[in-house]
Amino acid sequence: MGFASSWIISRTLFPEFIKEAPDSNTGIIAVIPSCNEPAITSLLDSLEACIRPSCNVEVIVVVNAPADAGEDITTNNSLTLQKIESWKENNKSFFRLFVINIEKPSLKGWGVGLARKTGMDEALRRFNDLDLPEGVIACLDGDCTVSSDYFISLENELLSKVNRNACSVRFEHPLSGKEFHAGEYNAILQYEIHLRYYYQALKYCGFPQVYHTVGSTIVVKALAYMKSGGMNRREAGEDFYFVQKLIPSGGYFSLNSATVYPSPRISGRVPFGTGHAVGRMIEKGEKEFMTYHPSAFEDLRSFFTLCSDAYCLVGEQLDNLYCRFPEPVKIFLPADLWKSKIMEISANTSTPESFRKRFYEWFNMFRIVKFLNSLHQHIYKKIPAAVAAKTIISMSGYDFKGESDIELLNYLRELEIRF
Repeated sequence: MGFASSWIISRTLFPEFIKEAPDSNTGIIAVIPSCNEPAITSLLDSLEACIRPSCNVEVIVVVNAPADAGEDITTNNSLTLQKIESWKENNKSFFRLFVINIEKPSLKGWGVGLARKTGMDEALRRFNDLDLPEGVIACLDGDCTVSSDYFISLENELLSKVNRNACSVRFEHPLSGKEFHAGEYNAILQYEIHLRYYYQALKYCGFPQVYHTVGSTIVVKALAYMKSGGMNRREAGEDFYFVQKLIPSGGYFSLNSATVYPSPRISGRVPFGTGHAVGRMIEKGEKEFMTYHPSAFEDLRSFFTLCSDAYCLVGEQLDNLYCRFPEPVKIFLPADLWKSKIMEISANTSTPESFRKRFYEWFNMFRIVKFLNSLHQHIYKKIPAAVAAKTIISMSGYDFKGESDIELLNYLRELEIRF
C-alpha cells in the first residue's frame, strides 16, 4: 500500500478516473478545473511553451458543471472537450494530458471547490501509486496562463526541497490588450491593488503568515495535501480556506521565480472572488475598488505588539495590558474572552516563541477578516484601494513617487519580491 491508500479509500468522492499508470519519474501534476472554458487551449499552449523540467509532468483537466447549469455552459463544456482532444492530436507535448469529464454530478453544492478536490484527489491517487509523498500537485484555472519557467520553478523550489511543503506562486493580472474592454482592465487593476494592499497591510501590522490565496497559484506536495484533509467542498473561497489549513503545518512559502497570469474576465460562477469583483464594478459603473481603512491595520499592529508580551501574565497584569488595547479591538474582543484565551495559550506553551506561534493560530486569517469586517460595520468606512495602498506604503516607510495607478500596482508587485 502507498502512503495515502487509507485516506484515498475513505476521503475521495469518486473511484479512480485515469486507468493508465503514471510514469515512474512523474514529479508534478497540474490540476485544472474547467467550467464554461471554451478557450482552454490558451492555457495548454502556455504549458507546452514551458521549459521542460527533469521530472515528468501530467496535466489533469476536470471538465465539470453544476447540476443546474444552463445550456450555454453545457455547450461550452462540450466545445472544451472537443478542443482538448484536437489539441492532443496536434501537439506532441512533453506532459501527459488527461481529461476527467464530470457532467452535472449529483453531489450537493457542486462548485469549484469540489471540482478542484476531484482533480487533486486523482493526482494524490497517482502519486500514491508511485509511493511518492513529495510529488507536487499544482492548482491552475482554465482561463489563466503561466510563465515559461513555471514547471522548472516548481521542481527547483518545491519538489527538490524537503523542508518545503506548499506555496503560493507569484501572479500578475493582464492590464491591457484586445481580449477585454477597457472597463474590465481598469476593474482588475483596482482589484489587484486591493489584493496587494491587503498583503502589505498584514505585513505592516506584524502578522507572521502573509500569503496570497489566489486559487490558480496554490501548489502543494501530495503528503501535505493529504495531511491537511484535502481540498474543501466550498463553492467559492475554497482557495482561502485551503491555504489556511496548509500554513500551520509549516513549510509554506511564496514562490516568486515563476508567474501565473489569471484572467481578468467577468465571472458569475462564484459569489465572490476576482471574477465576481470585476463584474460588480462593471455593473455598478465603479472606477475604484473600496477596501479596508489603514487605521484598522494600525489597530491590529498595536494589538499584536502588546500581545507579544502577554506570555505567562495573569490576573491584574492581563487587565492592565488589555486596558492599553485600541478601542476598536476592545469592541471586537471582550476582556474575559481575551484573558481566558491568553491564559489557555500560556498554559499550553513553554516558551515565548511557542506562545506567539499558538497565539497566531488562534488569531489567524479567519479572525482577522472577522475583525476587519466588524470594524467596517461600526467604526471605519472603506476607502479606495489606491488611496489605502499609498497610505500603507508611507506607513511602512517606503517611498512611492509614481502618479498613475498602474505605476502604483507595479510598485506593490516589486515590493513583494524585494521585501
